[in-house]
Amino acid sequence: MSLPSPTPESAGELLEQVLGPLLDDFAASFERGLLLVQNCPETVLPLAAQLSLEGRLLEARAELRAARALRAAAPAPMALDMATIAPWHQLLVEVWSLSSSLRAAGIQP
Repeated sequence: MSLPSPTPESAGELLEQVLGPLLDDFAASFERGLLLVQNCPETVLPLAAQLSLEGRLLEARAELRAARALRAAAPAPMALDMATIAPWHQLLVEVWSLSSSLRAAGIQP
């Protein structure tokens, strides 16, 4: 017994159910990362590394906004390429790592 093929409408709804919350999570993580970096002592993360991370977070935030705008303007549901999402995920891991380092240093993030 085979499952029925999804309709374009249901595929678009599924894409939005998965991708929408993922993009929201990225946005929240980028904002949290910026807050962490801006309040991070150099004893936890050297200034050069802070500036690098902050720049990459700002760039990712702008890319995310652009991706959302393109998706909103598209006439049909649109996915994002993994080549776009993978660097955002790596940045998210760096934010988690910074948060962990701050906690280990006794700083409540």
